Amino acid sequence: MILNYSLIVKRFDYQTNWMVMVNMRPDFERINDLLVEVFNDILVIEESELRKSRFNDLTITEMHTLEAIGMYRKKTTSEVAKELSITVGTLTTAVNRLVKKDYVERIRSEDDRRVVKLSLTKKGKLLYRVHQSFHRQMIEAILVDMEKDEAAALLKALGNLHHFLQEYK
Repeated sequence: MILNYSLIVKRFDYQTNWMVMVNMRPDFERINDLLVEVFNDILVIEESELRKSRFNDLTITEMHTLEAIGMYRKKTTSEVAKELSITVGTLTTAVNRLVKKDYVERIRSEDDRRVVKLSLTKKGKLLYRVHQSFHRQMIEAILVDMEKDEAAALLKALGNLHHFLQEYK
């Protein structure tokens, strides 16, 4: 991810007092460290589990491409590329590899033969379900022993983080 430092400077200029206040919170460093650790742990674990599984011919990037294609609706390359914030050309290269590995298929529209949609194959759908199961297990582990108000606070915090990250897209 390429950081937009001009956006950070602009945000800092307008919100200096707020940022100083947040930086002074005793939990600021711990939250920062946990976010970095959790992000890295998820990537390492997903990659490690892929390598140990019958799907060991995939990279984590390819797995996330399958996730963006999704299981329930056929999507155009433009739709998937936009979701992944990559060019159609970059996605086409990735899809070519996934087609060769039998995870994705291209389907021509019946109405307009120029339109090609992407869909997961049986093998791709199986991997998608396995990956979603891992995500469900993570969420269950997060929510265990959590009160409703704590879960609501977590949801609010994650929403704030999501909103902040959307500014970089």
